[in-house]
Amino acid sequence: MDEWESYLLDKWALLPKSTQLTISTAETLSDIFLHSSSLLQPKDEMFLKQLSSGYMVEKDHDAPLFYREEGNKKFQEKDYTGAAVLYSKGVSHSRPNTEDISLCYANRSAALFRLDQYEACLKDIVRADMHGLPERLQPKMMLRKAECLLNLGRPREARQAVSDLESNLAAKPSLGLSSHKILQRNLEHLKVKIQEKENLPEAFPVALAKAFEEMALEEENKQISGASLSVGLCTDPLKGRHLVATKDILPGELLLKEDAFVSVLIPGEMPPLRHGPQNRWDTRVSSGDLCCHRCLKQTLATVPCGGCSYARYCSQECMQQAWEHYHGTECSLGALLRTLGVFCHVALRATLLARFEDVDRVVRMLCDETGNKDICSPENRNLVKTVNYTNLGESEENGKIGETPIPGCNVSGKYESNYNAVFNLLPHTEKHSPEYKFVCAISVAALCRQLRADSWQAQTRGLKSSEPKALTPGLCADLTVWGAAMLRHVLQLQCNAQAITSLRHTGSKESVVTDSRQVRLATGIFPVVSLLNHSCSPNTSVSFTGTVAAVRAARQIRKGEEILHCYGPHESRMDVAERQQKLSSQYFFDCSCPACQAETVEAAAARRWEAFCCNTCRALMQDLQQQVCVAQKLLRTSKPEQAIQQLLGCREAAESFLSAEHTVLGKIEDSLAQAYATLGDWQKSAAHAQKSLRVAEARHGPSSVEIGHELFKLAQILFNGLAVPEALNAIWKAEKILLVHCGPESDEVQELRQMKSCLLDLSFIPVGPLV
Repeated sequence: MDEWESYLLDKWALLPKSTQLTISTAETLSDIFLHSSSLLQPKDEMFLKQLSSGYMVEKDHDAPLFYREEGNKKFQEKDYTGAAVLYSKGVSHSRPNTEDISLCYANRSAALFRLDQYEACLKDIVRADMHGLPERLQPKMMLRKAECLLNLGRPREARQAVSDLESNLAAKPSLGLSSHKILQRNLEHLKVKIQEKENLPEAFPVALAKAFEEMALEEENKQISGASLSVGLCTDPLKGRHLVATKDILPGELLLKEDAFVSVLIPGEMPPLRHGPQNRWDTRVSSGDLCCHRCLKQTLATVPCGGCSYARYCSQECMQQAWEHYHGTECSLGALLRTLGVFCHVALRATLLARFEDVDRVVRMLCDETGNKDICSPENRNLVKTVNYTNLGESEENGKIGETPIPGCNVSGKYESNYNAVFNLLPHTEKHSPEYKFVCAISVAALCRQLRADSWQAQTRGLKSSEPKALTPGLCADLTVWGAAMLRHVLQLQCNAQAITSLRHTGSKESVVTDSRQVRLATGIFPVVSLLNHSCSPNTSVSFTGTVAAVRAARQIRKGEEILHCYGPHESRMDVAERQQKLSSQYFFDCSCPACQAETVEAAAARRWEAFCCNTCRALMQDLQQQVCVAQKLLRTSKPEQAIQQLLGCREAAESFLSAEHTVLGKIEDSLAQAYATLGDWQKSAAHAQKSLRVAEARHGPSSVEIGHELFKLAQILFNGLAVPEALNAIWKAEKILLVHCGPESDEVQELRQMKSCLLDLSFIPVGPLV
């Protein structure tokens, strides 16, 4: 939290110069941690506790009724997603085996049914029954179960569910007369539908069909875990560890597939709710309400932790694994971890995943190797034979084999995605400012003290063997060593944290054309992906499925060429001066990639997607952007006609002082396309979408992932407007680009293929290649 960081920076400023100098000149992370943690006073811990109290992470048994009633309001408004989220909040605060939790599950099953999420609905029906669903509601739930089974193409099971319901009604005729008649009518209607479904041939399972299309690595690299045979590991005095192509690589080829060693879901950008009579419970929706806190799978049917209200999972299995691996320790620390920030949380979880004994062993081993004084930058003495691909000619004989020390490799010379590799990621201790190291060290020290207090409390209580026990690493080894290891991870994360992103749909609920943007779901550590060096014009593209990162070639990569990733500052998003400043301040290097060398400050200033017609028109930009925001709000609130009038006025004003390919004009054209699509005017919508596409192409290039997303929207518009040849052409272009960047399993590629199949099935489509 900003308040905690500001508090510690003020504390640093008030320290005696001699104390600041001691911390600034400390040679090891152990010394930095010890000197800083000795300055943590009870009043500091009290202030931290006060800040943490703003987060509601414990169970409040008065909350389920409130959330259920709020969810019912959303359900009546037909906002079924919002209703499901509120019912989930109710579940998270409920005691097991109570009417509260059973009703929350039952109501959530109704919302999921309306959202066509039948598998999730079935699971909630089972959960509601397991926790003691009132008998009066059981017939309604049994009917919903039968309807789910029918919609899932399982008519035999649906018929059995109907039979069970009829037996239940005969044995316990407890319903009122009117309710009984409605139920009987729905039951008879459902039986007819089951009969019709049973006469249809069984369809090929969708999940199985999709599995056949998933792209996997042809054969795993014996030198680098999760890498293809096209990738080799090298080391260089200037570049450090890096990856190179061992052969020519085609666009779209899968190069790496790695599950995060550790990841932590970002709870969202919302500040903590200041509790009071009017806002005792939080109804806001964040990523923490929509994703599994372990595997990051998006779900509305979350399973709550039994000990807290903030941790939720996609399944009982994920919940159990999280508890065993780390959440058993984290459960009581939710508010503190939210206050200290995601870097502290990742650092804690990394050490918990390694188990404390392993952290202890690795840290002490590395300390011993460097004379017990350099935990900051240990050197692993393992040797690995690597090919020097930088000087490869046409023949393999030109490759030089040599023994090169590469930190992070095991005794066999393989670089694996494990704690050893994580520990060997550079923390750049000497490059961080003294005050930043102080803030991090104090935060880790506060966390360590709370862990030790929790361990003592658990030991004092004497938990029974049958109860779930939290991990208590503070009792089994030296907290100083463990604290220094966590401090190392916090410092590593500034340069090595990977943002795990997901494509999130945006726009109005009524829009039939999907708009989307990349949102940050979590922060993770990927040891193998971290080997990729930066370029402002990279030759790879990274996409995520849950916690798994897939790295694909974004263009052709020649044998011997370095494989490069963008750390954020991309040539299409920032000018050279801004990129250089960001890379230097966050990653501690001056970028000399071809894009930075070729681009001058004058060239960056003249980029047409940011250019003005003259300097005097800059003052008009703020007013124009506000008007565009007003128009977009009208579109979101189902007022497309008013939005169109506002946007047309904005476009007329923009054209008078902005270049034709300015990003603001692109935003206006995109919004117009959305508005006309909402009205069903597909021809006008497509015309504006094409103009927006031209602006995006000027900025990002014709083969970028951004163009793939824009073409996807255009394909949807043309598909809905039955402009068949044009739609097929847009689908072909979009699929070609998105396959390269996202792979065949991405949702957009799957939807493009469904649209293409539907169009090609139409009898009047000529068979032949598209031009």
